[in-house]
Amino acid sequence: MKIIIFSIAVFFMMLCPVAAKFDNSMLQGVHGDKQILPKTCRACHRGMNMSIRNEEQSCFNCHGSPVKRQRMESAGMLRGAAANRLANIESELRKPYNHPVLTIQGVHYQREILPETIVNSARHSECVDCHEPHLVSREQPYRGISGKRVGNFSTEITKEFELCYKCHGPSANLPAGSTDKQLEFRPTNRSYHPIEAEGANAHVISLKSPYTARKERPEDVSTISCSDCHGSDNAAGPKGPHGSIYRGLLVANYDMDDGRGESTHAYALCYRCHDRTSILGDESFPYHSLHIVGNRSKNQPGTSCFSCHDAHGSSRYQFLIRFNADVVEENMAGKLEFKAQGVATRHGSCALSCHGVEHEPKNY
Repeated sequence: MKIIIFSIAVFFMMLCPVAAKFDNSMLQGVHGDKQILPKTCRACHRGMNMSIRNEEQSCFNCHGSPVKRQRMESAGMLRGAAANRLANIESELRKPYNHPVLTIQGVHYQREILPETIVNSARHSECVDCHEPHLVSREQPYRGISGKRVGNFSTEITKEFELCYKCHGPSANLPAGSTDKQLEFRPTNRSYHPIEAEGANAHVISLKSPYTARKERPEDVSTISCSDCHGSDNAAGPKGPHGSIYRGLLVANYDMDDGRGESTHAYALCYRCHDRTSILGDESFPYHSLHIVGNRSKNQPGTSCFSCHDAHGSSRYQFLIRFNADVVEENMAGKLEFKAQGVATRHGSCALSCHGVEHEPKNY
């Protein structure tokens, strides 16, 4: 009899690797806190609800509308104090730019390892791709999420950018026009926004306090996170890149189209960290204002910051220079390049053609 019971237990553990991994302490973190979820597991797992409606709908019982949270509270599944602190993630996911949690479901599987190595594998973004609900805690939001590759092994994620790279890194199934963000943020690049490490450029004149190229005081901020730029357009909204009204799932507007007028709204994203007065005052580049404001006396509109800069990084040039091929092209001599003079000077040259203006090259 004991042998039979033991065999059944082993068989169950083989079928349930998660249970084998966490033994009898599978539910931890915030979802294991009875001050939040008095009935713990039953708050999410009731009958076949997840199999029938997908796990997102179970998540939205607490992370959806106030009406849904009230139902959970009335059923004794959720404490009132906790309910008042929860944000409506479901409404964020219904915004024009979002992670496709509501439109692509049932694709994630437990043992998948990302980035994808199969070209035609289905891209997806489900709640459990970014959150391990059995282990997540406020102090360790990425706890329990595997997928960071170290050689031939997959280890647990500890940093936000590692989580983003699972889908936006070297995935074999990147959509057309998408790029490997891990390559763009590499600290070995000529320039990059400081996600993994402090930036390659030691002097960035336009930065507003507390941002600085090099951290010298405790209050200085010399590195940022993906969610500093990508996330809710509502400053009081939930943290994380769930949804936004702005293109690119950005926290603020960023006009990337050519010929738009400069304003605080047009480049609101950039002006969160970079001082507009400094940019328009040409402190870091003598022709910044001319490029983005344009020549109003000649009725010539400006061009977007995006025409010359890649907000992620540039493997070739300093100062995040990477030209937008839709606007900038080779000059008549067949050259398309930027040359900086010195490390932190305001001088250099551009050889290119833009809006019919030949730079052959133009020096500054």
